[in-house]
This record gives sequence, structure tokens and C-alpha cells, in this order.
Amino acid sequence: MSDAFTTRVLNVASGSRETVVDLTHECQAFLREVAAGRDGLLNVFIPHATAGVALVETGSGSDDDLLAALHSLLPADDRWQHRHGSPGHGRDHVVPAIVAPHATLPVVDGRLELGTWQSVCLVDTNTSNTERRVRLSFLA
Repeated sequence: MSDAFTTRVLNVASGSRETVVDLTHECQAFLREVAAGRDGLLNVFIPHATAGVALVETGSGSDDDLLAALHSLLPADDRWQHRHGSPGHGRDHVVPAIVAPHATLPVVDGRLELGTWQSVCLVDTNTSNTERRVRLSFLA
């Protein structure tokens, strides 16, 4: 493995309900270990067909507002062509087209450069898949 590129996979318990999981602390911990004061990019990738990555404020209700907006845009009903799994599961497969399964973020002096209220979050509407993997990759 090159010093210029390092990657790690996190296992995240997303639970059995729609959720937004804040990954900011895990991202910062990863960078403390691998970035060592360097500038570069952090890529966050969710290798799942029914989850995404969002930069959103957490703790103030914005995370719940995001889930409510997704529910309004993509109702969990029987309108979807993709029909296996729980009722309305087809909409879960559309979520990554709206909430991308990846984000590439700047790292300056070994620290994640986020806005004051931004958090890096896993967005998971699939209540049937309670465990998620998240790949963090740092490129100096």
C-alpha cells in the first residue's frame, strides 16, 4: 500500500428503521491515523444499492427532515417496479440516485474540511439491511 493512498472499511449498524448515521467522528479518526498533516481527499463510499452519503446538519432535526423529504419524494408503497423484499422496498433502490453513494471531501493539514454545521452521514432507508459497510479512502 502506498503512503499516498490508504483505505479502510467500517462496519456500521444502521438498525431496522430508516436512519441517518453520523460518520464524521469515524472519518476524522481515520484521517488522524493516515493523513499525518497532509493535504488530500477523503472519499466516502457506500457499496450498497439502497443507501447513500449526505453532508447534512445533525442533531437539529435536519436529519429527520431529510428522511421525511425522501419519504415524500419516494413513498414506500406498491408503485415500484422493483418489488422483492418489504413493501415499498423498490423505492430504497432509487435512494442512491438522489443521495449519492459517495462523497469526496477536502482534507487540509490532515483534517477534514467541513462547513460549521456539516456532518458526513450514511443515509439508509432500507429497514431489511441492518448492517452497512462504508469504505473510507484517503488520497494525499
